[in-house]
Amino acid sequence: MARAFAKIAFTPKVQAAQARMGSRSAYRSIELGDTEPAELGPYEIEFIGERDSFYQGTVGESGWPYVQHRGGPAGFLKVLDPQTIGYADFSGNRQYISVGNLDGDDRVSLFLMDYPGQRRLKIWGRARLIDEETEPALIARLESPSYRAPVERGVVITLEAFDWNCPKHITQRFTEAQVKDLFSHWQAESSTRESVRPVDAETGSGPLKLVVTGIRQMTPRVRAYELRAPDWSDLPQVTAGAHLVVPVRLPSGAVVSRQYSLATHPERRDMYEIAVLREEYGRGGSAAIHDHWHIGTRLALDAPSNQFQLHEDARPAVLIAGGIGITPVKAMAQALKARGAPFELHYSGRTPAEMAYRDRLAIEFPEQLHLYFTRAAGGRRIDLASILRTAATDAVFYVCGPERLIEAAKAAARARGISAERIQYESFA
Repeated sequence: MARAFAKIAFTPKVQAAQARMGSRSAYRSIELGDTEPAELGPYEIEFIGERDSFYQGTVGESGWPYVQHRGGPAGFLKVLDPQTIGYADFSGNRQYISVGNLDGDDRVSLFLMDYPGQRRLKIWGRARLIDEETEPALIARLESPSYRAPVERGVVITLEAFDWNCPKHITQRFTEAQVKDLFSHWQAESSTRESVRPVDAETGSGPLKLVVTGIRQMTPRVRAYELRAPDWSDLPQVTAGAHLVVPVRLPSGAVVSRQYSLATHPERRDMYEIAVLREEYGRGGSAAIHDHWHIGTRLALDAPSNQFQLHEDARPAVLIAGGIGITPVKAMAQALKARGAPFELHYSGRTPAEMAYRDRLAIEFPEQLHLYFTRAAGGRRIDLASILRTAATDAVFYVCGPERLIEAAKAAARARGISAERIQYESFA
């Protein structure tokens, strides 16, 4: 999708501005090659279906742009097929500026915002106006039966391009319903915990002292934990693929160790980040972390170590992650991008909503990322044989995830005669 976006947006004057500001070389590569068709994938379809508003830009006969806010129930902007979206245009202030503009110029631009998730999707397309008299079946598809506002017309947009924006500078905002939902979740979670929080004694006995300074709910079952030095000083340098052996206090009082890969960009020294998948029927470590770690939890552990190292030569990399196995693979992708090395990133999960870091990876690696969904409508399963067959002949493969994914990758490599040295893996059994 990046090439279609670039063909529209990167006009000669935009390119000149990029050259003046030093970003031209970074964007030049996405303009090369044929323009691909604008087709929404499962990730975009899910995102659009969750929105309850968007901003729409049109251009009038005077040449002035006009931006209008359109709102309705969540999902009122509907995906009719991978190349077409549309919405019911509800009665408003009856100025009809957008309607008049579209009568003269069918080009339209949409901005879809996710303020809590700090995401935004830009869409370019060509719009046509429809009414119930001429196209009643299509109007019926655009209606939201539970929403009582009068529908004046339908707007059907054929996609020309779309692009994900960087999350920088998006201030998080939450609706009243979202705040109530979060509060209800916290109340329910708190009611299942012990009535008295365990004493905030330091857990573990290692030389590296860390404190939990941030917690982020990434999916229904995955939380990311930000760990810093108590005085916020720099932490030991790590390389992509590194992990921490974390001390965890179980409800019984016993302290056990659990290994978690670092998802942090390897060049960062100010903090480490781990992502923890809650396993309800596991050995209790992940549940104890979810239930009892909070801002201020103190840990004493050993320095990070790395048994899943990236190669340092110029060979390309193929990164394959399943589920929570994305954590070290994310850091690897960031390290490879930082040094300008070629790579592909293949990420498989059950549904888009269950895939940690999915949105950030889509923004950071729009050309390298390939997503696969095993239990989502319209999704596709990862084809390891195809990935290995089309990879460069000297590529090095890194696989992290469930044991079955690793075994399938190893079997596919043996079938193609790929040496064991070129298949590196780490299991999240």
